[in-house]
Amino acid sequence: MKGTVKFFHDQKRYGFIETEEMDDDVFFHEDDLEGDVEVGEDDEVEFETEEGDKGPKAVNVTEV
Repeated sequence: MKGTVKFFHDQKRYGFIETEEMDDDVFFHEDDLEGDVEVGEDDEVEFETEEGDKGPKAVNVTEV
């Protein structure tokens, strides 16, 4: 799935990805980034989703 990083909190190391496929933004944590990827707001990313504690969560996040 593809999306755009809508928000990323540098200190807490988490953020949200906006997609056209899903109604709600998808949560991700820095631990979900593949390799040495660094992302910031407005970056285009690809990812997979899995069910987290509070809904869908992005995993295997890579920069496009």
